[in-house]
Amino acid sequence: MEWLSDEQQRIWRDYLAMVSKLHTAMHRQLQQDCELSLSDYDVLVALSERGPMRINELGELIGWEQSRLSHQLRRMRGRGLVEREGDGDDRRGATVALTDAGLAAVQTAAPGHVDLVRTVVFDGLSKAEERAFGATIAAVLERLNARSAG
Repeated sequence: MEWLSDEQQRIWRDYLAMVSKLHTAMHRQLQQDCELSLSDYDVLVALSERGPMRINELGELIGWEQSRLSHQLRRMRGRGLVEREGDGDDRRGATVALTDAGLAAVQTAAPGHVDLVRTVVFDGLSKAEERAFGATIAAVLERLNARSAG
């Protein structure tokens, strides 16, 4: 087995630290601005962009396991952010949709979230660095998607 080079180890550890700190910053911003978790925001954004959808489709879209999504949706329903529609106990036919409160929450949260992402991630990059960053992410995602499909 070939280990990561010193440079690769440094890059990998920096990447992990960046993702952790970015998630923490996004979570704090959402909590302070509108009392949402990052998980709440992920669900609300997906539903605001795509509209009502089957629960399994939502899980695939945001990359969550069914059990995690079910627990999250239960909590969000309890807070009036989403509603479940559909075929009684048949989960395959059930859909989830934003409530008016859920739509208001994502509309309140989005400006601060976008400002944080722009400030922390993109403002320090040149256009060439931004394109390279995007290309790197796309290449890694392509390999991950190929692994999960095969």
